[in-house]
Amino acid sequence: MQVSAIIPAYNEEGWVGKTVLALRELKEISEIIVVDDGSTDKTSFEAWNAGATVCRFSSNRGKSQALRDGADLARGEVLAFVDADLGETALEFRKLVSCVLADRADMVIASFKSTKRTGLGLVRSLAYWGIRYHTGQKMIAPLSGQRVMKRALWESLNFQADGFAAEVALTIESLRKGFRVKEIPLSMNHRSWGNDYRAFLHRGGQFYDVMKLFLQKKY
Repeated sequence: MQVSAIIPAYNEEGWVGKTVLALRELKEISEIIVVDDGSTDKTSFEAWNAGATVCRFSSNRGKSQALRDGADLARGEVLAFVDADLGETALEFRKLVSCVLADRADMVIASFKSTKRTGLGLVRSLAYWGIRYHTGQKMIAPLSGQRVMKRALWESLNFQADGFAAEVALTIESLRKGFRVKEIPLSMNHRSWGNDYRAFLHRGGQFYDVMKLFLQKKY
């Protein structure tokens, strides 16, 4: 089965190239698509130079839309959603891909702990309890963007999420439709947002998108 890796990216210069190069080492992945969602830096050039197919948009439309665009372009029967800032640790995707290819799950999600504690945990708590309320499942990594799924699962979903609510929406709708969703602990790491003003704005955007998902019941 052909596996397509989809990387949504917004101003990921310095990270996306390393992530693409790591994925290129995985023989299981036959296609790497970077969706540059309106970056103002050299994200597109870095991704292209590392060997990815690049789809670039002039304005930022949010992570959920970037995933939809990438999936539309992908040719694979299996889709791997990859955050742009994993760097060399994207090599761990081999374990996620192998789980789906062996038909042990319809969607598999990476669970890993950040090396640095940041924020207050409000977004994670909201996502955790929201998923538990709507599905009964306790997810260790409710916000993990690292996941691999069968295209048949993807195409069965409505996936009307906006922005950073993508992961929560994917998990809830997949579980409610009866698909097998599995979490796997992995040794991944990505950029830490820290605790500065920009980081809290980012987490505030996440909280807003996830809360809006629950209020509008887009799943």
